[in-house]
Amino acid sequence: MSTVIYYFTGTGNSLSVAKKIAATLGETELVPVASFYDTTGDITPGVERIGIVFPVYFIGLPAMVASFVSRLRFRNEKYIFAVCTFGGTGAAPALQQLNGILQQNTSHGLDAGFMVKMPGNYILMYESPKGEKRAKILATADNEIARIAEAALQCRKAKLPYSFFGEILHILFYHRFLSRVHGEDQKFTVSEKCTSCGTCAAVCPANNIKIVQKKPVFQHRCELCCGCIHNCPVQAIQVGIKTEGWQRYRNPDVTVSELKLRELS
Repeated sequence: MSTVIYYFTGTGNSLSVAKKIAATLGETELVPVASFYDTTGDITPGVERIGIVFPVYFIGLPAMVASFVSRLRFRNEKYIFAVCTFGGTGAAPALQQLNGILQQNTSHGLDAGFMVKMPGNYILMYESPKGEKRAKILATADNEIARIAEAALQCRKAKLPYSFFGEILHILFYHRFLSRVHGEDQKFTVSEKCTSCGTCAAVCPANNIKIVQKKPVFQHRCELCCGCIHNCPVQAIQVGIKTEGWQRYRNPDVTVSELKLRELS
């Protein structure tokens, strides 16, 4: 069965999930959602099985993922599934949101939706889990990913998870998040540690970073994936004083090279 998995990632959690599912499914194309960011028009995959893997942002979809899903148009698809990775709570509303967008724009909603708890990376608010706690989360996630991969292989349909409390949180916080997301990079600073390597610009899904006079300059269309902060090899990007001592995070199954979306001249 022809398959494509679209993924959105900043620090590798969702890419790791996509890779592991693809390994079970066999010949599967992995496509970053970010590759459609500066394009317009409908997106027509033209395959039989489609996966969408993404992180949960403030009880909902990342803005880029919501825009991407609204552009999808289907033809002969037989099975559509989604997997959301999350570090806290409130994952179910994100799947419900994605399904609602699909049903509004296509004749085929989600056949199944799954959730995988991963180490959180939202360094603007907290430090990512580390040590044994991180290892335990990743081990539990691997077991869940294996179960999801088998379900996707068999094209097994499943009722989407639902949380009344989660939906209330979604209503209270998600649109507030959308209203300020692109300007949040004004809180980012770059220290003298910066070596002008350009990693931050290369991994940014929104192409939000330009290297100007050997320093990253943010363009205020940030998606808050935190990829630039976590993947900087010298931890030069900070969000206030508190992040200076906080450990960075990248999924151990994903390399920086895999996260790079563009080459810089």
